[in-house]
Amino acid sequence: MKLQPLKPKHVYLMANGDLRLSANQKCWPEQAKMEAVLTRALKAEGWTVVRAHAYDTRKRHGFIDSQKAGMEMFRRLDPTAPLIVAECVWQYSHHLLHGLFTHRGPILTVANWSGTWPGLVGMLNLNGSMTKAGIKYSSLWSEDFTDAKFKGGLRQWLNEGVVTHDQSHVKDLALLKLPEADEKLGRSVGKKLRQEKAIMGVFDEGCMGMFNAIIPDELLHPTGVFKERLSQSSLYAAMLQVTDQEARAVLDWLLRKGMEFCWGQDEESELTQRQTLEQCRMYIAAVRIADEFGCATIGIQYQQGLKDLAPASDLVEGLLNNVDRPPVRSADGRRVLFAGEAVPHFNEVDECAGLDGLATYKLWRELGFAPENTLHDLRWGRHFKGNGVDDYVWVFLISGAAPPAHFIGGYRGATSERQPAMYFRLGGGTVKGVSKPGWIVWSRVFVMDGRLHCDLGVGEVVALPTKETERRWRETTPQWPIMHTVLQDISRDQMMARHKSNHIQVVYAPNEKQAHRACRIKAAMLAELGIEVHLCGKVNLS
Repeated sequence: MKLQPLKPKHVYLMANGDLRLSANQKCWPEQAKMEAVLTRALKAEGWTVVRAHAYDTRKRHGFIDSQKAGMEMFRRLDPTAPLIVAECVWQYSHHLLHGLFTHRGPILTVANWSGTWPGLVGMLNLNGSMTKAGIKYSSLWSEDFTDAKFKGGLRQWLNEGVVTHDQSHVKDLALLKLPEADEKLGRSVGKKLRQEKAIMGVFDEGCMGMFNAIIPDELLHPTGVFKERLSQSSLYAAMLQVTDQEARAVLDWLLRKGMEFCWGQDEESELTQRQTLEQCRMYIAAVRIADEFGCATIGIQYQQGLKDLAPASDLVEGLLNNVDRPPVRSADGRRVLFAGEAVPHFNEVDECAGLDGLATYKLWRELGFAPENTLHDLRWGRHFKGNGVDDYVWVFLISGAAPPAHFIGGYRGATSERQPAMYFRLGGGTVKGVSKPGWIVWSRVFVMDGRLHCDLGVGEVVALPTKETERRWRETTPQWPIMHTVLQDISRDQMMARHKSNHIQVVYAPNEKQAHRACRIKAAMLAELGIEVHLCGKVNLS
């Protein structure tokens, strides 16, 4: 088929979406509003938008909703034309990755800036996936697409095919000198991991199109970590072997700890005790499988496959990530499994987070610090002034995998609320709480230029007034755990320009001084594992 070249000053516009019809239908009106505003912005620059794919009257949305649909679209497009992927929703990157991989024209990803409509989260995942695939692209983001910075960036891309952003906050570890004691300790822990090796249990690879979250084996093995590829069908089968009494014992333990469950009676719209007990079964089954296969860390995909069989895995994940958690015995009752330890879990089977989380857990144990760590979505943010804070405060939010040890009040500060029915048909609860004020080390492992990389930095979790926390929850997902974070010497736009994932890993340190020290030691450990490390923002080197 001979393709018709796109006319001069014409640009393709496409919208990638979810695999789930309910999500695409609910989000389409907001996407349509965004595209209308973006079209006006392009028209003001003298350009005409050509939508690369049509609105589907039968499905009642205009998103690309499968890899198949994406391939059909790209077969009809001029491969040399400029192309914009506009996102105001979560999207499955693999729907478009194939076409972007062979596209020769300039590519621009654009996201809205909203907590309610997570286009920036979707764009960050697509950006991370394209980075791993070696695809050249540029990115822009805006609250209303009328600000000078957005218009200037758009004009630069239309004229030059690229957008430049300030990334001066990133410093390569190879060009820096760490204190000798920190370097020695970090490298010794890294050597120990490489020598002793560890198993990463992967319950079905490749969640929600996150190509960037899959570490190729040949890059993972030099770190000393090896995958055990497990099936979620095995997890479900193991759930069926858990007795009612065992599941009830987990729930009773949580109730004694003071955790609150927001139960109702309607299975379709409310969290029910039956759903929670099914989650308790999954928790026990996951720990037993981790023990059977010798896994030091595990990741459950859930979103595809298991979501059609069982309630959400998020309560399970939060418990696994906590050192103080309900005891689980082997099926024969003779052993308590992983006694006194967490079973580090990487949400949405994000293997980059899994490697990071395992390394962090082992290092924090060596340092004598509380080792609980988790990923969050880099969801959104806004400047806040008041309550002793005058800074840009990010909303870190995840679907429930955060450990209670991170919350104000621990288990007594934790509630479990039903996951939204739009994404979680069979319900199941989260582990919801407000992260306690303190100092953290944040990080992200990612694949770039055929190698493993990691960005590291220091942040402060701040306390916001209850009214502001509730407002931020309402604008995002109120059922999920939240962390109010200030990143040290990194602006909003610097973070967006650099970060190669929708996910960010966090772990607490005892105080500011120890956070900087731990960040340095972790940098040395990861370098010993063969990872190219970059310190971001303010990280004290002494």
